[in-house]
Amino acid sequence: MAHDIGKDDDARMGSGDFSFLIVSHEECGIWDLFKFLMFNDQHSGAKFLKSCRLGRGDMFEEEVLGMLLVMVRRKIIKVFGKPMEWFGYLVEFILNLLSLNGNFLGLLCRILHGNVVMPKRDSETFISAIGHLDGRVDLFKTESFSKEISEPDFGKKIWQFEMGNRALMDMCMIASKLAYENAKVVRNVVDLHWKMHFVDFYNCWNDYQKERSTQVFMMCDKPKDANLILVSFRGTEPFDPDDWITDFDYSWYEIPKLGKVHMGFLEALGLGNRANATTFHEHLLVKNVGHSNLNGLDARVASSKGHHSSVSLFSNSNGSSPSSDPEQQSGSEEELIPVMKEMTAYYAVRSKLKDLLKEHKNAKFVVTGHSLGGALAILFPTVLVLHEEEALMQRLLGVYTYGQPRVGNRQLGRYMEAHLEHPVSKYFRVVYCNDLVPRLPYDDKTFLYKHFGICLYYNSLYVEQNVNEEPNRNYFGLRYLIPAYANAVWELLRSVTMGYVYGPDYKESWESTLLRIVGLGMPGLSAHSPVDYVNSIRLGRMRSD
Repeated sequence: MAHDIGKDDDARMGSGDFSFLIVSHEECGIWDLFKFLMFNDQHSGAKFLKSCRLGRGDMFEEEVLGMLLVMVRRKIIKVFGKPMEWFGYLVEFILNLLSLNGNFLGLLCRILHGNVVMPKRDSETFISAIGHLDGRVDLFKTESFSKEISEPDFGKKIWQFEMGNRALMDMCMIASKLAYENAKVVRNVVDLHWKMHFVDFYNCWNDYQKERSTQVFMMCDKPKDANLILVSFRGTEPFDPDDWITDFDYSWYEIPKLGKVHMGFLEALGLGNRANATTFHEHLLVKNVGHSNLNGLDARVASSKGHHSSVSLFSNSNGSSPSSDPEQQSGSEEELIPVMKEMTAYYAVRSKLKDLLKEHKNAKFVVTGHSLGGALAILFPTVLVLHEEEALMQRLLGVYTYGQPRVGNRQLGRYMEAHLEHPVSKYFRVVYCNDLVPRLPYDDKTFLYKHFGICLYYNSLYVEQNVNEEPNRNYFGLRYLIPAYANAVWELLRSVTMGYVYGPDYKESWESTLLRIVGLGMPGLSAHSPVDYVNSIRLGRMRSD
């Protein structure tokens, strides 16, 4: 028993080939959700389902329960959003205050002597909460990898995933973790610790959230004649409610021939705004790319923030827009692209990537990210394929994601596998044990979110399996409940011994141990920590059947 909610929205889609579903928590209450799920009340459903062709009769009992749980979680996150942000600021301030002053005893001594060092946010010494969970920044290089990356024909090689290439996986994971830091910290690590070349750090605009909420940095292995270019997207920040709401989002946008794509992740890349669903059509339709038909959108964004120019809504690590100089724009392909595009993640990265690949003739590029950053990392080449950027895709070395949520349906997966699996696999999705985030959004009979690509799954003993799908794909399977809590206890005990068993590089911080204690109540949360992902890559071993 199907019904249409929001037919007017569909009429605005133009050809009608594009369709979408928006699941919103802002206007509906728990009672509205209950009436729709139990009694198929369409008036209540219209408060949180826009342009939906699903009725209550189309849902199975497990989907009803799953949707109820997700909506309740999103409502709770929204209600406690501001306190969550303030608590996050306080936690990061305290963590940096302690680390800058020699932890508890050192801080006490400095207080007595009156020379306390105060943390300054966005400075080269201010480290994120993620950075305090896992302070490792040095790369796990092997001699073979160091030699290969420096060879002139590095970019011409056809790479396959092998144990010998684990150093590249490690670089991507550390870069994914580094993306949580501010631009000054990233620059210092890349230039001073890795002895490589920092290119830029971008704070990019999300038109739906009306803020610069997408961060990404770019680097090369060397400033001249580079062989490797790396793009790293920032993931879900632990105290950012908007990031968690995006991870729990069910909304999708369907593209003909491509499939259904997670709407929140498209918005994070700057490819549309659910407040006006036609913007997705304008950004994703190939014939619209490179034309100035989005100037009206630019004007709306600028006016919504009270700026005279939308350039001020985008900044790189120098605090300026990379496209604000007219002389730099002239004669280039990007001069037809409006400023709105240049200040969003997809267009900013694509533009800079083209320049870098033109400058470094032998280079190939890798895209990576942890959590939400992993979703953006795989969607970036997805949209490149959609936009027929064949020259760029030929230079793609690989996509490595860690704890990545699902980004679309099975049709999308088949479409991308056709482009990323030949002549060799280029997409590797790493999942650690009971991590909650890769099980989101749910893979069920209603919303049909599916993973694709090679899944490298690690259990709590860091044993690697090459699987199609991680176990307990929707996390809340009852038969996995007791093992998940037992495993959380084991991980807490293991954290105390890691430094003794594997050496000082694996000694866990007190912050990480505290998170594991929290994980006793919700195992999937602590399993999402970068600590276990770094350990999985460095200590992982193939399962012997």
